[in-house]
Amino acid sequence: MTEKVVLEHDDLRRTLRRIAHEIAEKNPEPEGLAVVGIHTRGAHLARRLHAFLAELTGTELPIGDIDISFYRDDVGVKAPSAQPVVHASHIDFDVSDRTVVLVDDVLFTGRTVRAGIDALFDYGRPRRVQLAVLCDRGHRELPIRPDYVGKNLPTAFGERVNVSLEECDGVDRVTITEPQTMEALV
Repeated sequence: MTEKVVLEHDDLRRTLRRIAHEIAEKNPEPEGLAVVGIHTRGAHLARRLHAFLAELTGTELPIGDIDISFYRDDVGVKAPSAQPVVHASHIDFDVSDRTVVLVDDVLFTGRTVRAGIDALFDYGRPRRVQLAVLCDRGHRELPIRPDYVGKNLPTAFGERVNVSLEECDGVDRVTITEPQTMEALV
């Protein structure tokens, strides 16, 4: 299986810092801003963005993380071995009347983001929801567009974008792997 590295540790740090600058510029009043990451890697990225935003704005923004497992439209469709691991959600602030930046690692079909928005609205009605993603690989099935993108990755539908983060994988790296063909398996 061929693997192409598209971001490494320093690239990832610069990318997140740039996204934080864009968020700060687009939201000049940080008092009404909050950051929420989608489990698992989106939550880790949200914590990193939160730290950069604190440096830039001088404000300690509310931060949370959300599990979307029960909001997915494919929960009963996948094989039992492919069912997601459920995590606890942590949103210890009122999302009502705030601009919430929802953070995820890879935007693909848009279904995870849709589930994230549904889950977020169970905590209140934000004034606005903005979407920040590390990688946008296209192939949308839903009309969802990110406000902040770290890297656009034009991919074939069968390719896989792999995000590895130090917090859960021991390394910061984004790779693209090509799909395995029957010839490669022989």
